[in-house]
Amino acid sequence: MIEHVKDILRELKLPYRILRLCAGDTGFPSAMTYDFEVFSTAQDRWLEISSVSNFESYQANRLRLRFKNSDGKNELAHTLNGSSLALPRVLAGILENYQTEKGIIIPEVLVPYTGFSIID
Repeated sequence: MIEHVKDILRELKLPYRILRLCAGDTGFPSAMTYDFEVFSTAQDRWLEISSVSNFESYQANRLRLRFKNSDGKNELAHTLNGSSLALPRVLAGILENYQTEKGIIIPEVLVPYTGFSIID
């Protein structure tokens, strides 16, 4: 899931960083969380754009989500959570990082979908 988010941010050519959160910053059910941040040129700081978490068996226990292992015994599944990318935050990142004097350049990867390469 981490690689999936990284690939999207690389294709959009947005400046990003990945933070592995310490236990005090994660939600109670999360065993491990990574936050993706994109640099905001307007605010001159990094802003969270996505989050990927491993909840181990916490959610599965509440859902009673089980599977049979190779010995035929029931075990709790482990669950992952990933928001991919929050669209409004991606749009803000594109607007801020692709702004020029001529207008806002559309990232190359999106031009086939927009049908244009600049917003002027």
